[in-house]
Amino acid sequence: MQFNDKLIFRLVTAISVFVFVVVVILESKVIPAPTVLPAFTPFLPKLNATLNGTCSLLLIISLWCIMHGKVTAHKRINILAFCLSALFLVSYILFHWLAPETKYGDLNGDHILSADEKAASGNIRYVYYLILVTHIILAAGVLPLILLSFYRGLQMQVEKHRKLVRWTFPIWLYVTITGVIVYILISPYYRF
Repeated sequence: MQFNDKLIFRLVTAISVFVFVVVVILESKVIPAPTVLPAFTPFLPKLNATLNGTCSLLLIISLWCIMHGKVTAHKRINILAFCLSALFLVSYILFHWLAPETKYGDLNGDHILSADEKAASGNIRYVYYLILVTHIILAAGVLPLILLSFYRGLQMQVEKHRKLVRWTFPIWLYVTITGVIVYILISPYYRF
């Protein structure tokens, strides 16, 4: 079935806005989380990092496949990466809705960063926040690019797909790699 570009653009916009609104609502705790955390909550960050790391590898393999003319493998790997990224998004939203906020450097887990804790975390804190901010901004912006790239690729609109992927691929790869880095840096401060 062939869709017109206007309809696809509207659909991509609607999905992107919906996901953004859901993340904002759940992050802001407008919908209160349960008072008792489900037993699986502590495992979600590691799952998220694993999904991000796997997607990073899949994206690199996908690039190799297309550079070597393996179009079918390229498509299948990208579909798998897309599915794992969707699973990541669900897990990410669930974790950030359920779990209390974790502050980088909060050694005692009281959710307050004392002057001593700030000093103990040193300048690496600024590196963490720089990576985190760029990760969040690019993660929010890459979804519509991914969706449009998928549509163009699945429709075999190769030139339009290539033009989009020049932006989509490096941003998506950066987001998946920095997702793992953020996890590695923040994980010592998780307290559940």
